[in-house]
Amino acid sequence: MAPGLEPGAAIGKPLVIAGLTRRFRAGKRLVTALDGVSAETSAGLVTGLIGPDGAGKTTLMRLIAGLLRADAGSVRVFGTDVRADPLAVQGMLSYMPQRFGLYEDLTVQENLDLYADLQGVATAARPERYRELLHMTGLAPFTARLAGRLSGGMKQKLGLACTLIRAPRLLLLDEPTVGVDPVSRRELWEIVDHLVRKAGMSVLLSTAYLDEAERCDEVLLLHEGQLIGAGRPGGFTQAMAGRSFHFRLPGRSKRALQAALATVQGVTDAVIQGEAVRVVLEPGMAPEAVQLPGFSGLTITPVPPRFEDRFVDLLRARSGARGGIVPVAEAAQAGTAETVIEVSNLVKRFGGFAAVDGISFSVRRGEIFGLLGANGAGKSTTFRMLCGLLPASSGRLQVDGFDLHHAAAVARGRLGYMAQKFSLYGELSVAQNLRFFAAAYGLTGARRAARLDWALREFELGPRADVTSRDLPLGFKQRMALACALMHEPDVLFLDEPTSGVDPLARREFWRRINALAESGVTVLVTTHFMEEAEYCDRLVIMAQGRILATGTSEELKAATRSASLPEPTMEDAFIALIMADNAKTVEAAA
Repeated sequence: MAPGLEPGAAIGKPLVIAGLTRRFRAGKRLVTALDGVSAETSAGLVTGLIGPDGAGKTTLMRLIAGLLRADAGSVRVFGTDVRADPLAVQGMLSYMPQRFGLYEDLTVQENLDLYADLQGVATAARPERYRELLHMTGLAPFTARLAGRLSGGMKQKLGLACTLIRAPRLLLLDEPTVGVDPVSRRELWEIVDHLVRKAGMSVLLSTAYLDEAERCDEVLLLHEGQLIGAGRPGGFTQAMAGRSFHFRLPGRSKRALQAALATVQGVTDAVIQGEAVRVVLEPGMAPEAVQLPGFSGLTITPVPPRFEDRFVDLLRARSGARGGIVPVAEAAQAGTAETVIEVSNLVKRFGGFAAVDGISFSVRRGEIFGLLGANGAGKSTTFRMLCGLLPASSGRLQVDGFDLHHAAAVARGRLGYMAQKFSLYGELSVAQNLRFFAAAYGLTGARRAARLDWALREFELGPRADVTSRDLPLGFKQRMALACALMHEPDVLFLDEPTSGVDPLARREFWRRINALAESGVTVLVTTHFMEEAEYCDRLVIMAQGRILATGTSEELKAATRSASLPEPTMEDAFIALIMADNAKTVEAAA
């Protein structure tokens, strides 16, 4: 912080945005990325730019940094107009984009040296700046390691260090926590907090994680290019006071209870949270007014509101949608004792490195089973072996009755797979993608025609059948990816980070579909960095360093973390506690 200046002193607002509009041409369509956005941010604070993928966050960041020109409106950074003097503005800020350009064949130190050269940092000033940045990011022991061999979280921290080689007045961080595990997310937030509280920096940080809004000093809410709210996060949360409740019905399917609650007039949100369903009601509605025929004996408990409640409330009010209700009927075959996935002493080595080190677990028919872990824990490697895409070094691996050592190709024909980046062909239309995947799964004749009709109808893709896939909104890309994965009616469905970046309404619709599949007897294995989504899992494992640290329900894992200082732990709390305890054991063993 400059001498004698306090946050909010008369040094000018970090950002004053007025009527900002920016359009892009996508094929024959004109897309409005930002539509008349006006906002201000305060000095010496973290301002969260909150919204799903496609909301306009990156476009706004690039306009602020002078990398794009607005079609209308203006941006001023500490009083300087970006259009009039972009170089002056770029001298005041640093910008870390989503895909920061690390050089993976260079070491940590060589990356720092390169960015110091690019930013013109004097040689004499570098040693002290390096020491500060390496200490702050925890990268001091790894200066000789190639950047390509760092974990995802460490790469993000190195990217941030390179961005900060020259200390800016305004720091722009475009989704710095995307794709990293909860431990790395928490560490990145500690760095951001240090920059603001100790260095007096102003930060604009974009994120699709709604829980991160509560860590910001102020927030700007973007959706489909429009600003739908601005202010302190606590104000948004408090606006929902008295409207959130847990509904429980022991002995009955929580998925069926959630689906039933989602259809009730006056219920604006219903999501699974452990063994309960978390319900948000319309203003003034009493929980006792909720009528659910066939669900007698409900227990209703008030719970504190969350920021996400308000964001969902705002989206519902704007769209008028209730969120794609998908019926869920409790099925006799769901959740049976039949084992569908069997993993025993599974090992995968790459040279002398054990990416997966003797893990064992089983998954029953109709279960939703979560595979969670820190970056580099081995969960992606495990996932690929279960899909038959990567051979195991040793151990037993059986899926739907097939031993993957001997019948991987046959087993793959019984599986559905939805990749994190949605393995769609961007140049093909929706209908062409669906036809391609139907052919890939060997569907012909009447069955092929029936499944294509089903996909277009069930996922409401018919009106967009001729739209090129790359031009679809993210929520529709997700729908199409799931439709393709289910085209051949698989018994087992693998989901790799299936809701990354989509808006909360699309995420809720997606999980209602997955719940319905599980209740019908489909076995689902999912990886996710959204700890809230672990609540949808019947059971889950948490991995670290190729090993399983814990197995159980989300309630069991949270209960193991409960203490006097943390009476109501979240899944993120439980995850971090397990990973940190394992790290401590590793350090102790090495000492």
